[in-house]
Amino acid sequence: MSNILLIGNGAREHALAETITRSQQKPKLFSFMKSNNPGIASLSAKTMLGNYSSLDAITGFAAENKIEFAVIGPEDPLNNGVVDALAKINIPSVGPTKSLARLETSKSFTRNLVKKYNIPGNPRFQIFTTTNGIRAFLNEIERAVLKPDGLTGGKGVLVQGDHFATKDEALNLCEQILSNFSSLIVEEKFDGEEFSLQCLCDGKTVVSTPLVQDHKRRFDGDKGPNTGGMGSYSLADHSMPFLKPQDLQEGLEITRQVAAALLKETGSPYRGIMYGGFIATKDGAKLLEYNARFGDPEAMNILPLLKTDFVEVCRHIIAGTLDKLKIEFENKATVCKYVVPKGYGLPADHPDAASSKAKIEVGNVEKARLYYSSVDQKEDGLYLSSSRAIGIVGIADNLQEARKIAEEAVMAIKGPVAYRADIGTDELIQKRIDHMKNIRKDYR
Repeated sequence: MSNILLIGNGAREHALAETITRSQQKPKLFSFMKSNNPGIASLSAKTMLGNYSSLDAITGFAAENKIEFAVIGPEDPLNNGVVDALAKINIPSVGPTKSLARLETSKSFTRNLVKKYNIPGNPRFQIFTTTNGIRAFLNEIERAVLKPDGLTGGKGVLVQGDHFATKDEALNLCEQILSNFSSLIVEEKFDGEEFSLQCLCDGKTVVSTPLVQDHKRRFDGDKGPNTGGMGSYSLADHSMPFLKPQDLQEGLEITRQVAAALLKETGSPYRGIMYGGFIATKDGAKLLEYNARFGDPEAMNILPLLKTDFVEVCRHIIAGTLDKLKIEFENKATVCKYVVPKGYGLPADHPDAASSKAKIEVGNVEKARLYYSSVDQKEDGLYLSSSRAIGIVGIADNLQEARKIAEEAVMAIKGPVAYRADIGTDELIQKRIDHMKNIRKDYR
C-alpha cells in the first residue's frame, strides 16, 4: 500500500483526493492543508494544517508518514519550492521545481522562453520595470492587455475594453501595477475564444486531457469582475464547439515545444501539469499563459472522467515514462458550477458582503459530484468564507443533461449563496460559435 501526500485545500484538491483514493491500488492519502477542507479530510488517513511556506513542517509530515510521492495542487507551494524541499529527502512530486514553476509564477520568463526558442503563439509584447517606453508601445498595438509579473490568484490581468478604455487609463494602471510588482508585461490583445488545455508532462512526453472552457466573470452573460472562475464545461467528444481540430493540435504542439524548451533552458525535466490558457483566433491558437498545475475549476471537469489509474499516471510522470502508459478518459460531457457567497466579487461595502461569514446547508445533490473549496467546518455546521465555496459537477452523455444535473444540485445548497446559471447553456455556447464565425470567415 502506497502513502501519497496531497498538498492543497481547495475544490481542485478535493477532486484530486477523490481521484487518488479511487485507485485500484488502494493508497493511503495524507493531506497537508492551510485550512480544513472537510471533503479532503474525509478521504485522508491523516491530515496536517499549516502554511504552504512552512517547508520544514511539510517535509517533516512527509518523512514521518513514509510518503512515496507528493501531488501538489495549488501554485503557492510550488512557488515556495516545496518540490525542491521534498526532493532533498528523496520524495518525488507530481509538480515542477521552483525554477520550472516560473512557467506560471513569472509571465516574463514564459514569454521570453517562447520567444527565445521560436515557438509559435506569442503576442507582440514588451516587459517593463518602469513606465518609460510604455506609452510608445501602447501606440504600436491596437488594443492592450496588462499583466503583473507574478502570482495574482487568477485575477490580475487587465484587458482593454473590459478594465480600461484609453491609453491614459492604461498608463495609470501600469503605474499602479509597478507599485506592487517589480515588472509588468504589456501585450497585444487577441480577438477570439479562450479554451483550457491541461496536459500531463514527464519532461519529454506531453499528453492532452479533454478541453475545457472556464468562465471568469462573476455574473451571467460574462458580466462583472473577473474571479478565480465561476464554472466550466467540457463536451463528450473532448473538444469545443467553436474550435477547429487544428486549434487543439496547435495548442498541444506549443505545449510540447515549451516542455522541450524548459528542458534545454534549465537542464531539468518538467514533471507535472502544464495547463495552457489558449485563445482561438482567425490566425489559429495563441498562447495567453501557462499554469503549473491543474485548473480550478477545470480539474473538476476532467479528473472524474479519467479511466486510467491516477496513481499509475503519477508514477509514470515521475519516472519519465508517460509514453509507456495509455491514458484514457470517458466520453462524457461535464458542467461545473461554483456556489459562492452572494457578496463574492463585490465591494466590501456592498449589502451582500456579510454573506461571506454565513452558515450554509448542503442537501442531497443526488447524481452530481460535490467538491468543497473555501468553507469552514465548525461544530455546528458549514460556514462560508469570502471565496468560492463549493464546486458542483454534473456528468452525463450530453451537455444538456450534465447541465441539468449540476443545476438541480446547486438548488440543494441553502444559504446566502449565488452561482452562474448560464454555464454550459446553448445560448452562451452559440454566442461563442457566432463570434468565431464572425472573426474566422472560413469557420466550419
